[in-house]
Amino acid sequence: MLQSAEPPPPPPPQEHNGLLPHGHTNSEAGKVTLQLQVLNEVVVDRGPSSYLSNVDLYLDGRLITSVQGDGLIVSTPTGSTAYAAAAGASMIHPNVPAIMVTPICPHSLSFRPIVVPAGVELMITLSPDARNTAWVSFDGRRRQEIQHGDCIKITTSCYPVPSICCHDLVYDWFESLAQCLHWNVRKRQARLADISDSSDTES
Repeated sequence: MLQSAEPPPPPPPQEHNGLLPHGHTNSEAGKVTLQLQVLNEVVVDRGPSSYLSNVDLYLDGRLITSVQGDGLIVSTPTGSTAYAAAAGASMIHPNVPAIMVTPICPHSLSFRPIVVPAGVELMITLSPDARNTAWVSFDGRRRQEIQHGDCIKITTSCYPVPSICCHDLVYDWFESLAQCLHWNVRKRQARLADISDSSDTES
């Protein structure tokens, strides 16, 4: 006797976390010397130097701004809850196709973190008047020095990393923010009536 099988349960929802492929290019030689896939962020900083770092930031070949400060963080939505969040950036849901650019202790107070669309190409080079070199790291690894003539090109990868959710894409993300980062967790204030009652009892 044949029995009809129950349909399989639907697969759990997935988040696709964008990666960033990065090429460290020697512009004089015109060739890529290093290409990496990064899940969280690329950090360009001043390294051991006591001087501020001076780097130029390009978007799709156009100079956007010159960054003077301790450095610059370019992060994925996944990385927006890591180093970038500690540097004052907003946290981006993993399903939002975007790249976060966050300055580290910028010399200008008006330089706030910015979000650019996924798919654009960012390029970082030393400013011509930079007094010292800079250093770059990829997810905290592969740390190396950037000289004049070098450039770092950053764009969204075509190889997203899926992550499986327990409930749904929105609830799980906010739940993880509350559990891991204690997002918006605070001691609740007592009602005014409760405070008045306790004062009357003590008197």
